[in-house]
Amino acid sequence: MPDDVVTLSSSGEVNPLTVEVTRNGVVESRHRGSAVIVDVAGKVQDSWGDIRRATYPRSAIKGIQAIPLVESGAADEFGFSDAEIALACASHGGEPAHADGAASMLGKLGLSEADLECGAHWPYLDQASYAMARAGEEPSQLHNNCSGKHSGMLAVAKKLGQPTKGYTKPTHAVQQRMLGTMEQMCGCDLNGVQPGIDGCSAPNWPIPLENLAYGFARMADPKDLPAERAAAVTRIKKAVFANPFMVAGTGRFCTEVMTILGDRAFIKTGAEGVFCAALPEYGLGVALKCDDGTTRASEVMMAALLRHIGVIEEEHLEAMGPWLNPMLRNRAERVVGEIRAAGDWMSF
Repeated sequence: MPDDVVTLSSSGEVNPLTVEVTRNGVVESRHRGSAVIVDVAGKVQDSWGDIRRATYPRSAIKGIQAIPLVESGAADEFGFSDAEIALACASHGGEPAHADGAASMLGKLGLSEADLECGAHWPYLDQASYAMARAGEEPSQLHNNCSGKHSGMLAVAKKLGQPTKGYTKPTHAVQQRMLGTMEQMCGCDLNGVQPGIDGCSAPNWPIPLENLAYGFARMADPKDLPAERAAAVTRIKKAVFANPFMVAGTGRFCTEVMTILGDRAFIKTGAEGVFCAALPEYGLGVALKCDDGTTRASEVMMAALLRHIGVIEEEHLEAMGPWLNPMLRNRAERVVGEIRAAGDWMSF
């Protein structure tokens, strides 16, 4: 039997080995994936593996999905704060500030938790779940990691004068507006492409990594976008950079790394090993996909790419250590191994 499960690209090639997991110096597990760096002109600056295979971006595109919220005037009409705009871009941990933020957004719309269509789940942060359980509370849709995005969708529906019920249907005006925004930002035609349904019930269209990175390059440097859209992109980045906690939460990669790097990187994870990033200082967009969908590998991939590009500098290395080169600990908190970028993928 083969010792490594691989994903073949559209050309029949194997995506490169990107991340290794060791125990006592022996490589115990290996992860493969693909990644691409694209500039605002749409030129590929560097790539690894198959970057043209269609990939569900999942929650990695929430920053782009938030553009209609600002561009339509809904954020202003309903008085959303920068923290609430950041929450609309979030895959949050369901901590009290996140749930309260979503409730605030809904209150400004004259709606409630019952109007959401994302479903309920326990907070991602264990401490938040434990506190709720001790208090005898059950999670609501406000604790869903996508509740901010869904509250933003409802705001767009109200601004457009469209029904709020059924706003997650692919044919709803809100989803069609977001689809058009995705096509325009990423330079792709999704006409006739059928969406998958995300964990939060919203549609998610498969897009090649190269196009995703291009969309995020335009987020990084919106100079070629129409003035109204460029202003919306700038406001979204400003909101996220000022409120990184709202985008993810305690101990989460996106929040922690954006806190370390400040306005040098807008980073967003998605389920099944997808990550995207907009790098304003460089005018670059980054997109990656870990073949096996593993978060531990995709986080190290993104950290390695940021280091490769130069966004992570010497001054950041100590703080970035847990993300660039995570240590594996056993139940007794003894270091037993590490997760690292594979030596034959990239070097610094």
